[in-house]
Amino acid sequence: MAEETVQPYQGATLGVLTIALALATFMNVLDTTITNVAVPTISGDLGVSPDQGTWVITAFVVATAIAVPLTGWLAQRFGEVRLFVACTGLFTLFSTLCGLAGSFPLLLLLRVLQGAVAGPMIPLSQSLLMNNYPPDKRGLALAIWGMTTVVAPVLGPIFGGWLTDNYSWPWIFYINIPIGIFSIMITWALLKNRETPRRRLPIDAIGLGLLIVGVGALQVMLDKGNQDDWFGSTFILALGITALVALVLFVIWEWYDPHPVVDLTLFRSRNFNVAAVAITLGFGVYFGGIVIFPLWLQTQLDYTATWAGIASAPVGLLAIVLSPIVGRNLHRVDLRVFVTISFLVFAFCSFWLGSLTTQVDLWQLIDPRIYLGIGIATFFIPLTAMSLAGLPQSRVASASGLLNFLRTVGASFGTSLSVTLWDRRATLHDHRLTEHLTSADPGLHHALDQLQAHGFTPQAGLGMLERLVAQQAFMLSTNDFFWLSGWIFVILMGLVWFARPPFAPARGAPPAAAE
Repeated sequence: MAEETVQPYQGATLGVLTIALALATFMNVLDTTITNVAVPTISGDLGVSPDQGTWVITAFVVATAIAVPLTGWLAQRFGEVRLFVACTGLFTLFSTLCGLAGSFPLLLLLRVLQGAVAGPMIPLSQSLLMNNYPPDKRGLALAIWGMTTVVAPVLGPIFGGWLTDNYSWPWIFYINIPIGIFSIMITWALLKNRETPRRRLPIDAIGLGLLIVGVGALQVMLDKGNQDDWFGSTFILALGITALVALVLFVIWEWYDPHPVVDLTLFRSRNFNVAAVAITLGFGVYFGGIVIFPLWLQTQLDYTATWAGIASAPVGLLAIVLSPIVGRNLHRVDLRVFVTISFLVFAFCSFWLGSLTTQVDLWQLIDPRIYLGIGIATFFIPLTAMSLAGLPQSRVASASGLLNFLRTVGASFGTSLSVTLWDRRATLHDHRLTEHLTSADPGLHHALDQLQAHGFTPQAGLGMLERLVAQQAFMLSTNDFFWLSGWIFVILMGLVWFARPPFAPARGAPPAAAE
């Protein structure tokens, strides 16, 4: 149906549609993190090593990253409603089959297929929400969509750990079944007569091939780089060269191809560029903290996966409360002000986390995580609105897909680089601290005497001191990471002011700041 004849939904119908689309997004994003804590169990049950087991995560992430930027092209060819319903249905089917998989190779294949159909779901859910909301409420639609993408990664490890511990690992996939069925039924019933215009576009086979090779090589390199000592490994070096060559050729080809699989002409927009850079860098640094924080708690402070998740989860509390408020006021407040507040809060909380010690208790961990929610609520929604402002409905899916792809790449870089930095700074601090533990150091003898007075043998006492040194080294490394993150957020505060109002929406784009 042509977009001019479609009237936005109102009332209860709009509420049900919102729940259906938001749950599909939640299910999708949840699957990117829910498997993390189950990898050891999956590896043991299917007879592979934990290192091999991490391919369950890598396979999904790589396939998703390749599929996300194809959303715009696929939506134009098949229609947004049909594509979303088909992807959600296949995602639910592959989730079921993942739970039933009896061998590791089969599980990997199913995770690739699951990731491939997961890619278009997130940008399409965003586009369908906004296209069926009244113009004055599209900011609210964006806020609801943003909440699901923020809360799901935090809850994933908690759900995954609880299901794995209390039931079995297949249940991390089975929980998608009722959510997927509900989303499919409601979305199709309400939107089947509101299909977006379709065009028979030729297949850009060369662009598609370069995208698959380039993004696939990049994602595997980022996922396995730290484990394989980065470019000290021939495998990682080959992946890096392949990714660089393929992606450079991809950009050149897509820029001049009349029917590209990814619309790179979106980068002609100044505001899209600013939003894209801010989301890629900002989310990459933020996501690095999401990875490092529970990793530090579990490996150095002896938190269980569940308690590490509980310490991390409060990040979503204020985000849930404030996101609708931010969404309703996108047209009243300059978007650059919102994003500046976001980076200011991110920087403040990063410096706060960078001042912690090993004596920190649970509530001292939770406090800064709560305030991070303010930054999250004023980050995704305004930047997404900034990137889509001025675009016609026909380009919203393409822009959303490309922006979500950049967010995924940012998260991948953030994860890999943060873990590498964390490990290497810990090694550096360990060496510096160990230099002081010599036979000539009276402090060492005093500490050993105290340990022996408490029943430790000399050898056990040295082992205890080595453990304490390692713990302090990782504490200092964690401080270094969060201080660096804080300064990056300070720099990004200036970047966002390169965007220029008016941020007026075109039809099908969300309302933004300037009147």
